[in-house]
Amino acid sequence: MDSRRLLRHSATALAVGGLVLSGCTEGSGVAAPPPSPSGAAGPAALGSYYGQKVSWRDCGVPDFQCATVRVPLDYAKPDGERVELAVSRAKATGPGKRLGSLLVNPGGPGGSSVGYVEGYAGIGYPAPIRARYDIVGVDPRGVARSEPVECLTGPQMDAYTQVDVTPDSAAEQNALAGSYKGFAAACEKRSGKVLPHVSTVEAARDMDIVRAVLGDEKLTYVGASYGTFLGATYAELFPARVGRLVLDGAMDPSLTAEQLNREQTAGFETSINAFAADCVKKADCPLGTESVPAALDALRDFFRATDAKPVPTGESRQLGESLATTGVIAAMYDESAWPQLREALTRAMGGEGSALLALADTYYERESDGTYANLMSANAAVNCLDLPPAFTGPASVEKAVPSFEKASPVFGRNLAWAALNCTYWPAPATGRPHRITAEGAAPIVVVGTTRDPATPYKWARSLAEQLSSGTLLTYDGDGHTAYGRGSDCIDTAINTYLLDGTPPQDGKRCS
Repeated sequence: MDSRRLLRHSATALAVGGLVLSGCTEGSGVAAPPPSPSGAAGPAALGSYYGQKVSWRDCGVPDFQCATVRVPLDYAKPDGERVELAVSRAKATGPGKRLGSLLVNPGGPGGSSVGYVEGYAGIGYPAPIRARYDIVGVDPRGVARSEPVECLTGPQMDAYTQVDVTPDSAAEQNALAGSYKGFAAACEKRSGKVLPHVSTVEAARDMDIVRAVLGDEKLTYVGASYGTFLGATYAELFPARVGRLVLDGAMDPSLTAEQLNREQTAGFETSINAFAADCVKKADCPLGTESVPAALDALRDFFRATDAKPVPTGESRQLGESLATTGVIAAMYDESAWPQLREALTRAMGGEGSALLALADTYYERESDGTYANLMSANAAVNCLDLPPAFTGPASVEKAVPSFEKASPVFGRNLAWAALNCTYWPAPATGRPHRITAEGAAPIVVVGTTRDPATPYKWARSLAEQLSSGTLLTYDGDGHTAYGRGSDCIDTAINTYLLDGTPPQDGKRCS
């Protein structure tokens, strides 16, 4: 399913089916761009992009500077149309020798890096990191302020998020498929020019141009969730440009879309079991205090009840099964949201669904005025380019449902059908699942959380093993991602790596 929605510093992770002072004179001391992947323009043709100068301006946010960086819309046609990327930075505060720029990405795909930097990383990262790095956010192409993919209007998104994602009949299957077709058609109508050019490979190539424009010889980067795939892709394309890379809440690039969705489904099952185990110890647990299995049965019963009869919320939208499930999933990203979820479930099970609806709204980045950020649009656009679709149509989903329900009795059917969205996408996939080794790259730190709902721990183990210079750092805990979430052990290991280049010992575990 992952500008996180519950805590501003959490990382974004959506369903996958479904930071020396930065210079303002660009190119000085920066090596020429490396050879290009097949089908893309060579270094000479991209020289004007790598050598561009940018003008920094006030962002309207205290202590931040903003700029735009030009990149080609299509790397095979660098003299053609351009995309302007939004960049924001908080300059190093000192004392100590400046180490350059630290680029950050909160995930998604579709999370705004500019929003993440201005709302958290540029002010909330550890003081020693902010003292010696400029903290930089770049909205990837198609996201937020960088040629955003636009699809549905606010009212249309309201309707889209309420469509039944656990169809019980052919008519409901057709309605769900129709909603995905309508979403895809709206994206093509409103953003057809950019849709074929928002892949992770293109975003990684953009990131190398930004690196050069900032005046850095190598890339230093912290990517969370999907941001780990972006970082790993950068390392694959530009291994000699890798400086210090932290990939937190890792994705496994070797898996197909169906595998990714099914394994993520299992991750959410692990997390809901942990929530239930905590809940049954509390007197206010709305799922009862008998046992974890009984609590999970009660939750499934609640979902079925909202499918049959949505819960009033005090507004025109009612809490049906789709929104109720999304609200619960939203709270799985951070265990600090569990008390909020207990209260929301208590109210919803008592006939008042506004609190659980509010959790779903945070997931979708819906504002109180009914408008939505472009998170969901960009998420689909990037995912549907990066991998061939998980399913060919409703029949193939139905065939796969048992394996998803085995992975998660609570969420399996819902998340299987949610993975149908890319089936009808108008821009054909340009990526394929493959192992990323990034031969020749400097040490890369891969971080995994043992009970991460959105990026299962096994993905971190796999990526660290694939990368020729990967080293695995493990957080034994709950929630999505680990850096900056309360573990001194994790934070110290990552801070040490970012400040002096010494990675943690491979296999180090923290709690």
